[in-house]
Amino acid sequence: QASGSTSALRPPVAPPPMSAPMVPPAPGATGRPPPRRRGPWRRGGSLLAFVAAASLLAAVALLAGLGAGAGRQPQLALAEANLGESAERPLPSALPTPDALRTRLPTPHRLKRFVEESRAQASAVLRGEDDRLLAIVGPCSIHDPTAAREYAHRLRDVADALRSDLLVFMRVYLEKPRTSVGWKGLVSDPELSGREDMAKGIELGRRIMLDVNAAKLPVATEFLDPLVAPFFEDLVAYGSIGARTVESPTHRALAAALPMPIGFKNPRSGDLQGAANAAVAAAAPQRRLASDGAGRLRVAEAPGNADGHIVLRGGEDGPNFHN
Repeated sequence: QASGSTSALRPPVAPPPMSAPMVPPAPGATGRPPPRRRGPWRRGGSLLAFVAAASLLAAVALLAGLGAGAGRQPQLALAEANLGESAERPLPSALPTPDALRTRLPTPHRLKRFVEESRAQASAVLRGEDDRLLAIVGPCSIHDPTAAREYAHRLRDVADALRSDLLVFMRVYLEKPRTSVGWKGLVSDPELSGREDMAKGIELGRRIMLDVNAAKLPVATEFLDPLVAPFFEDLVAYGSIGARTVESPTHRALAAALPMPIGFKNPRSGDLQGAANAAVAAAAPQRRLASDGAGRLRVAEAPGNADGHIVLRGGEDGPNFHN
């Protein structure tokens, strides 16, 4: 107490009445001390019930204060810090099966024949049976369907003019491998809004590939997600495995199953050994876990790809074609 205060002191508590001295219990007795008297605040309930009730009241008061003070629901820190998105992000929609999408957007017989002929021509160039150069030409990735269709028709005119020297395929890349974070391509985010409507992106991507083939221009693409490949592979004449996935056994097995020439880009470091190993691995027959047309996982036989080759895509220190 502060100096000079005159607080009243409690009167001394009277000692309890004298009782008989405690005697050690006899053998076999419980030896428990006599029960203690309950205070007024303990009557009719236990200490645990009291604490639980107090905690519940405190929680209700805290929630009421949050709602009144903030005026809105708190957001998830994980969603904001790691994803940069609102906690109200909608759930992704269900995807169709590859068979269902091919039924809704079928490949006409003439385009099937065009894709097969384009694959054979690319294979002939890679094997030295055709002295033309194989040119994969187009934007880094497709983000605007209208612009992609216009580009295809213009490129078709150039390809016709140079057909004696060049075999021109259009680069129709629908998936974007990212070193860190960023837009993941038309398949994942067709509206460039961050909502990632993959059902819409897969259908839109197939429509674009159908249109490019209809313009008499073979399609080339990079296969990134093995589960996405069954939605498009029947429309692709040339495929590639990117620098960020070239050392992945899953992607090498995918290349062994794809019925088209596959280019393996060297890793981002510029070293060639990873791409060379990938081409050798994909040439061998093997089994892989894959999705069938009905969307079911199964063990599939991959015959091996005899048209695997290295793509010198440069490295962090510049071009590497001189190697």
